[in-house]
Amino acid sequence: MADIIHLLPDSVANQIAAGEVIQRPSSVIKELMENAVDAGATSIDVWVIDAGKTCIQVMDNGKGMSETDARLSFERHATSKITKASDLFDLHTMGFRGEALPSIAAVSQVDLKTKTKEAELGTWLSLNGSKIIEQKPVACQTGTTFTISNLFYNVPARRRFLRSNQTELSNIMTEFERVVLVHPDISFTFHRDNTLILDLRTSSFRKRITSLFGSNLDKQLLPVHVETALVKIDGFVGTPQSSRAKGAKQFFFINQRYMRHPYFNRAIMTAFERLIPADKQVPYFYCLDVDPSKIDVNIHPTKTEIKFEDDQSIWQIILSVTKEALGRFNAVPTIDFSESMTPEIPTFSLERKVDTPKIQVDQHYNPFKQSGASENKRSYSSDSWEELYATLKKTATTAIPSDNIQNNTLEQVISSSEEDKVSSDKELKEFIQYKGRYILTSVKSGLMIIDQNRAHIRILYDKYMSEIENGHVVSQELLFPELMQLPITKVSIFNDQLKMLQSVGFDISDLGSGSYAIHGVPAGAEKLKPVEMVLELFEVLLNKETLSKEKLFYHVALTLAKKNAIEQGQILYQEGIKQLIDELFSCKIPNYTPDGKLVLTILPDDKMEGFFR
Repeated sequence: MADIIHLLPDSVANQIAAGEVIQRPSSVIKELMENAVDAGATSIDVWVIDAGKTCIQVMDNGKGMSETDARLSFERHATSKITKASDLFDLHTMGFRGEALPSIAAVSQVDLKTKTKEAELGTWLSLNGSKIIEQKPVACQTGTTFTISNLFYNVPARRRFLRSNQTELSNIMTEFERVVLVHPDISFTFHRDNTLILDLRTSSFRKRITSLFGSNLDKQLLPVHVETALVKIDGFVGTPQSSRAKGAKQFFFINQRYMRHPYFNRAIMTAFERLIPADKQVPYFYCLDVDPSKIDVNIHPTKTEIKFEDDQSIWQIILSVTKEALGRFNAVPTIDFSESMTPEIPTFSLERKVDTPKIQVDQHYNPFKQSGASENKRSYSSDSWEELYATLKKTATTAIPSDNIQNNTLEQVISSSEEDKVSSDKELKEFIQYKGRYILTSVKSGLMIIDQNRAHIRILYDKYMSEIENGHVVSQELLFPELMQLPITKVSIFNDQLKMLQSVGFDISDLGSGSYAIHGVPAGAEKLKPVEMVLELFEVLLNKETLSKEKLFYHVALTLAKKNAIEQGQILYQEGIKQLIDELFSCKIPNYTPDGKLVLTILPDDKMEGFFR
């Protein structure tokens, strides 16, 4: 039998490895920026064209590379960060695998210009799919400039799986934020399609946060600091008032490396229990310094998953320092015991003689005798009960229309009202509201159970969707404009979809520097919080592959329906229940909400009978 096992060519092996390291344009941005940080750069400039699909350029003023190092850097597992296996447990750099540059070169066309401080001339390299096309000396500044063109040009399947420019740009900005936040001592610029979007100068950590996410956040941040033998924590956490349902900025950094850690996130959320609703999130920016030998970052190629030797103790420290920050800066609501509002209570003296309380009674007061009554009002004495009863009987009899029941007595009137009550009770049995959440009614096949909140969402969604599709959307002007602040990194993305938001009833104007004024909202949303609604809708649209009008209409109508729907626990009267059910069954799809949740179900008769066998 012939041998069938053989070694793959380096180009194929590099493309396979690139599938883990380089997943989209944002992965290229992350790896090149981290390499620039490791090179000791104090200034890093980033350019992207066509959301990184056409071109990505990262320029730094770091120490650069020699001619030999430049060529060797594109070989797999070639690195200057470590020399032996034990170095993996004493890492002080962002990269260490030696996989990033070979992976990038395997799926793109790369131009590299680099020069060290001591060299007179730099080196220019041109690669195409891992193959070096040309190498020559070139005059350039100290540092390194990478130009990545036509990403995934030789892997068509991977390129087809890239999302829209909107989505890819959002992912790029996310990776950009993670690097620039934890390095405030480095200046960064970001250009999109040759337009300067961000220009971040060197500053403090707090200033870098507000430069990225808006000055409004500055007033809502509480400083956090603790230094123990196990971990040192510096950073900021938001106040309870800064909590949001979606899109809260939450960052953990370990030794200046971004990480995801749901376990530590739970520690911060535990500190906010009973201070914010369970479905809300608070922003936080925590920088942890831990002995590198106590952690393991060599778990995943993206290096965002990190294992700790003693994560339970660190969890307790994070919880304690968060609670301490909330208490130290009076972020927890307290009762104001101001002395200016307290009543003056006289002090008790043993020498003071206490008088016995006295009660004065008016012996001549008669509650049945009305003094000063008008002449047209008739007064009765306590002895004229028969006359009073006769008058009441006459009044009740005359209150009934004379043409129908002239000869009715008071007893007949009472009995007729009791019959009305019985008939009303029979009517009430038609619909039963259970715990202010479900509506129960009998049908031929059994017992129908309807979720009143979801039923109203279905009704309102169809109403809003019909108005939007038919072009009958009315923008309701706000009495006072609402100001909204967006992170600088999201401004260009928001501006791309501003016209679409305006087409569904939002009246929003750009004030510059990430500030917007909301002048009007779609009719029916006047009682809602405009800023929260726009931000929530913006976060939803960011996660979508395409921002078509149909999807925008869907999310706007669904958001308005959910916000305006009957809440669980709201008591409904029979007329309201009847109207709700009539409107529900006039919908095209009454069984499900627009997002696929069950609205009603039927408990069959045979199943109910089975409960009692």
